[in-house]
Amino acid sequence: MSDLVNGINSYIWSLPLIYLCLGVGLYFSLRTRFLQIRHIKEMVRLMFKGESSPAGITSFQALTLSLSGRVGTGNIAGVATAITFGGPGAVFWMWVVAFFGAGTAFIESTLAQIYKEKDSKGQYRGGPAYYIEKGLGMKWYAWVFALSTIVGCGLLMPGVQANSIASGIENAFGISPSVSAAVIVVLLGMIIFGGVKRIAHFTQIVVPFMALGYILVAFVIIAMHIEMVPDVVSLIVGSAFGMKAGFGAILGLAIEWGVKRGIYSNEAGQGTGPHPAAAAEVSHPAKQGLVQGFSVYVDTLFVCSATAFMIIITGAYNVMGKAGEAIVEQLPGVEAGPGYTQAAVESVMPGFGGMFVAIALFFFAFTTILAYYYIAETNVAYINRHIHRPWLMFLLKIALMSSVVYGAVKTAELAWGLGDIGVGLMAWLNIIAILLLQKPALLALKDYEAQKAQGLDPVFDPTKLGIKNADIWTTDKAGNTHSVPDTEPPGVPAQTERG
Repeated sequence: MSDLVNGINSYIWSLPLIYLCLGVGLYFSLRTRFLQIRHIKEMVRLMFKGESSPAGITSFQALTLSLSGRVGTGNIAGVATAITFGGPGAVFWMWVVAFFGAGTAFIESTLAQIYKEKDSKGQYRGGPAYYIEKGLGMKWYAWVFALSTIVGCGLLMPGVQANSIASGIENAFGISPSVSAAVIVVLLGMIIFGGVKRIAHFTQIVVPFMALGYILVAFVIIAMHIEMVPDVVSLIVGSAFGMKAGFGAILGLAIEWGVKRGIYSNEAGQGTGPHPAAAAEVSHPAKQGLVQGFSVYVDTLFVCSATAFMIIITGAYNVMGKAGEAIVEQLPGVEAGPGYTQAAVESVMPGFGGMFVAIALFFFAFTTILAYYYIAETNVAYINRHIHRPWLMFLLKIALMSSVVYGAVKTAELAWGLGDIGVGLMAWLNIIAILLLQKPALLALKDYEAQKAQGLDPVFDPTKLGIKNADIWTTDKAGNTHSVPDTEPPGVPAQTERG
């Protein structure tokens, strides 16, 4: 099984995909004139604006739902894996992917808002499958993406998160993975059977708490070794370009693993972020696009960097060469994953590190599984638009919970390999789509900036911009738009789309 998975990954995660992800991020950064720098203040401001409605959730809830997918096991176990197989230089390439990825995240999330629609329950749904069909007119391509995402997010990727939870808890508390799997499934079922509103409310509370708590502990460890920070930065940057002794031979691996784990962690271009982005109630698509762009920073530049600095400062890592020989071996016998971070925190805070990382990993990974469920559910909803099989939603819940149990008790290598297949397939399909469909998102950005320059709270009118099939945004007979502008008081009911 492992050989088959690795063989598939060798094709999906070939050099073309790695260069495509970097190139697309750079391209969209140039096309948007580096909005990730120009609009950084606007990104932060918009996070806390807007009201929810019966159809949609707030921008902040959409952000935390998105972050629950981005901030997961990749921030703890994934960083450790990148350092093991790519050296400290892999961290630098994760930063690069995050910086350019903010531009990609804006494009895909803005498109999700432009082409979103309401489902049978009156709630907003959107994502790549929706904008591929409505924006490109390629229904077959939309179906391919939807089916790939259901398999990826509903079956393959949840196992990675469950495996990391089980591994961390076993290391810290000696609890069997089978017991952890049972607990995860019970908690998961209690939430996912409650619908998107329950998922959004849960992540709104848990995600900020878990991220800030984790970063705070990292800051404490860094502060206790503040004199080492310049050397750590030098090691990361130098290794990224093969200028540090011992790491020159794995320069290619540093780029490969940095980009791969960077994409897995921040998900820019992968096509997952647009799903929660589409659920937000905003008056202009660019608003949520900017918020989602900032989420990439939170994931990689904050949380992943916190893990990397803890591991490297305390020397709690191994680095393997191309032939499998150890270039650096400071944790003999410890498998790449949560064990690195646990050893790092434990070396500074004895008796606390193992338990803290296990608990942090539980929350990180559990909320990511919730996000994966929501993404898979949205694509099942897309399919139900065409064939209407209500029982598919129930089947998805059972399949995802089964995947969690399977992933928790299997080896980390197999779990990560399956997860990589899911991420890679979605990335290929989505990146090609947003390259073909970039114009509406760029028009939306230009329109947003023009209205802001006039001192207005931007409101989106697709007809004025020549954007077709953005039906949810067209005016109804009373001349109202569907969205609740930021300036309206709480309690204003959502307005309906035409028809």
